[in-house]
Amino acid sequence: MKVQNMDGVMLKKAFIGATQFLETNKEEVNALNVFPVPDGDTGTNMSLTMKSAVKQILNLEEYSAGKVAVAASNGSLMGARGNSGVILSQLFRGFATGLKDKKTVSTIDLADAFKLASDTAYKAVMKPTEGTILTVARGCAEYALEIAEDEKDIITFMRMVIEHGNNVLDKTPEMLPVLKQAGVVDAGGKGLMCVLTGAYNAVTTGEEIKLEFLEPSAVEDVHVSRDIDTADIKYGYCTEFMINTSYDDYERFREEISVFGDSLMVVGGEGLIKVHVHTNNPGDVLEKALTLGELNDIKIDNMRYQHSHIIANEETSNKKANEPNKKYSLITVSIGEGINTVFNELNVDYIIPGVQTMNPSTEDLLNAIEEVEGENIIILPNNGNIVLAADQAKELSNKNVYVFPTKTIPEGISALLSFNPELDVEENLENMRDAISYVKTAQVTYAVRDTEINDTKIKKDDIIGITGDEILSIGSDVDQVAFELLEKIVDDESSLITIFYGNGLEEEMALELSERVEEIFEDFDVEVVFGGQPLYYYIFSIE
Repeated sequence: MKVQNMDGVMLKKAFIGATQFLETNKEEVNALNVFPVPDGDTGTNMSLTMKSAVKQILNLEEYSAGKVAVAASNGSLMGARGNSGVILSQLFRGFATGLKDKKTVSTIDLADAFKLASDTAYKAVMKPTEGTILTVARGCAEYALEIAEDEKDIITFMRMVIEHGNNVLDKTPEMLPVLKQAGVVDAGGKGLMCVLTGAYNAVTTGEEIKLEFLEPSAVEDVHVSRDIDTADIKYGYCTEFMINTSYDDYERFREEISVFGDSLMVVGGEGLIKVHVHTNNPGDVLEKALTLGELNDIKIDNMRYQHSHIIANEETSNKKANEPNKKYSLITVSIGEGINTVFNELNVDYIIPGVQTMNPSTEDLLNAIEEVEGENIIILPNNGNIVLAADQAKELSNKNVYVFPTKTIPEGISALLSFNPELDVEENLENMRDAISYVKTAQVTYAVRDTEINDTKIKKDDIIGITGDEILSIGSDVDQVAFELLEKIVDDESSLITIFYGNGLEEEMALELSERVEEIFEDFDVEVVFGGQPLYYYIFSIE
């Protein structure tokens, strides 16, 4: 079979096949993560990002290649989870730019789009590291440009690019020593090759692809009901829809419909505008939107009628009541009931649930931004794998947003303790930076896979004590590993150790550990706090 031009239907099938193949192989990608902690893994995050892209594609009424690429870009942008998901969404963003307004595409068009995809992703990362998904994407793009003039058959072209991409992937251990020692290739690069392989498989087979993989799993769709007073609902209809339009001044459109309600979110790009608003007159909003283009994916919920079961992000946020015209709003990501309580006591306005195995998406973060009303909004991700998604949400919002890139819960708490609502933004950010410079974070969890790091072999289910990207203690006893970890990380510059014990641990066990710590570190204050975090037995804050 020879194909010289790929149309929108074929590209749609390629995206669906890519998503299905990645979903099928996500655990293989997850297993390549060198650091063996039970966090939001690369394969899972990339798979969820791909699902969001495909769901947006399926909302299209017509399938030109350009429109499919743009829908994939917009869907992945909003659904991106983790650093790997954000980078994947940036690849699709560049890809869509290259295919904009095209009904069908040739190998030359695809090669140009691959190059734009790679360039866009590199620009999105402040300090690109070679030997990662970025390297694999660039290798594919450069090779695609080399062969596109001579190879006109789409199928052969795709096969050749994939073969070259796998060769680049195989070389990633030579670029990153940590990969070489662990004996694995880069997980993100492998995920990207799964995407390309799945796309190729889909367009070379006549089989119909089933969409069961798009159904949400229990972990993706968590709902917790809470009662609210319907008298508190000023605008009763949660209204969401997409506009297919060439109109690109979506900020002006946002201003025009702001008179109809609140909780307004309007984001756009490349032919689509997404709208979310709470209003008492959905018809007025829809009528205004129709002046810009065709509408689809319309969803209107009566929030007063559904008051006992509001949507998941609102249900689980533990959001405080907003104060109009306040100077600051604080948004933080949290991972446990007890830690939520700490953040509430520190006057956080909106808490985003971010369990380790389910990083919040760009859309989750953007929804939080739109819900709060401070003149200045500060986001604390509290996880290095969420910072890029927070940055992406910031870029999509027209509000005054600052991402303070905390990478751990202790950093987030320390930063908030130094926050003063009477100071200006720069003073607060400087004080927060200074505060976290004195904080060390250590954690005790278990290994989810066999690996080797810094010449140390680790077996699946070993208890491990970690700080940053270092594993400092390994064993079979939680408290012994915890104690050895603290012995290695605590120094004379510290004076306070806070022990956050996790969900499933008894307080008595944490208190026994604290007594043992106090015997060794006599001059230290030791505090025990219920964190309630899953997967991590202990989180230690050392200041």
